[in-house]
This record gives sequence, C-alpha cells and structure tokens, in this order.
Amino acid sequence: MLNGTHAMTPNQPALFVPHGAPTFALRPGAAGAALATLARTLAAPRAIVIVSPHWDTDVATVGFAERPETIHDFWGFPDELYALRYPATGCREAAEEVVAALAAAGLPVERDAQRGLDHGAWVPLRLMFPDGDVPVIPLSLQSRGGPAHALHVGRALAPLAARGFLVIGSGNITHNLGDYRTAAFAGGQTPAYVREFSEWIAATLAAGDTEALLDYRRQAAGAIRAHPSEEHLLPLLVAVGAGGTDARAERVHAGIDDYVIAMDAYAFSPAAGGRP
Repeated sequence: MLNGTHAMTPNQPALFVPHGAPTFALRPGAAGAALATLARTLAAPRAIVIVSPHWDTDVATVGFAERPETIHDFWGFPDELYALRYPATGCREAAEEVVAALAAAGLPVERDAQRGLDHGAWVPLRLMFPDGDVPVIPLSLQSRGGPAHALHVGRALAPLAARGFLVIGSGNITHNLGDYRTAAFAGGQTPAYVREFSEWIAATLAAGDTEALLDYRRQAAGAIRAHPSEEHLLPLLVAVGAGGTDARAERVHAGIDDYVIAMDAYAFSPAAGGRP
C-alpha cells in the first residue's frame, strides 16, 4: 500500500500516529523515524486534517486560522521544548470542505478562527512534515460521544481522501499517566497490560472487527487500565472511519516509550471493493 506507486494517485490513506509525551519532540527515537519514513511514502497531500485528544469540544469544531500557532500545552518540561515552533499554515478553502463533509453526514459543526496546534498535533506533524509545507486543518475531538461518535466523524471525512486530504488521528494506544509515574519511581517496569492491549488492538484491526473495537472497554483485557479516560484512543476510531468502508489496517510501527506509552502507528485504506 505505502510504496512508490502511491504517488501516482491523489488518494490518501488515513493515519493513526502516536504523539507520546511532549518530549517525543526532542527524542523521537524509533517511533519518530517510522513516522518520518511513513510521510515520505505518501503523495503530497493537498491538506492535512488532524484530530488531537488535546482539543476536546462538545461540537465538532474546525480550525480556520491562517497561521495556526504552536501551542505549548504542558508544564514542567525542558526549556528547549518551549522554544520549538511548527511553521504551519491553514487553508480556508480546505477547512470549508471539512465543514461541508461533516455537515453532509448530519454532524453539527462549528468554526474556530483562532485555534492553533496543540502538542498532540504539532509534535507528530513536525516529525512527518518538518517544513510545514502542507496546510493543516485542526479538527476537535468529542470524547463525550465515545467510540461510535469518533467512528462517525471519521466516516464523514472519508470522501476527502479522494480529494487529496490526509486525515490523521493523533493519540496513543495506551495512555495511563498514573502508571507512568509508578513505573518511573519503581525503576522502569512495563506493566503486562501495555503489550497485551496493544496486541489486542492490532489483532482486532487486522481482523477488521469494527464492532469489537467499538466495544473495546468490555472486550479487551486491561482496557480500562490502558485508558482510564478514552480520549487518547478515540482518534484511532476517527482514522479507522476515515480509511473508508471495510478499511484495511497496516501497522507501520509498534513500540513502547516512557515505560507505559504504546507508540503504535497505523495506516488505513479501503479494502478491495470498499467505498471511501
């Protein structure tokens, strides 16, 4: 799927990428290298639509800023992290197409003329598109809607892939900051659930079992511990939906950073016979 022939068509896959801890921007490691490699396999997108768990609203909201600021929405990290900037630009025309796609799917939608890019957006984008030469349209998450709503949002965005839009859900396959603190204090042991939940997600996506994915909190062992709150996993459902009907999943990276943060990345595209 992700090879040189991909550049012959404007169609884009949908992606789920990790953003890790904010220090991922300073120490990208294997996950960062995988994201950079993934970006190089893609045809140049017309625009990027990115959903981050760090912009969470009651109603789907599309960012219209001409030059989205780099938001440093974290505290207590090294000074060099706060000096980083991502030179993003927006695109009003592309943002209006995102609004129209959401509205056509029956979703209420709002516009935000000022919203910048939080670290869930700019950290992976800086690794993938360091020159900031692709317009970025931030789209808010609605975590109160749960997995079914996130999937609906993704399916609403799926037709944009044929118009050169790259839809990216940014989050993490596991995200328990309490367990991070415990692991760091105890010498860096990774709890078993981190790998177990990551592998359950991988197997469920490979099987195309969307119903199980929607019901992950009941069906996956360790799900509640992996996500005490589920906002960091919901962008995965957006990406699954944006990949199109019967999306085929490709796991493009698997790994663990900071003891408990699974940094898996996925690409999704319609299976043969599926619809965008």
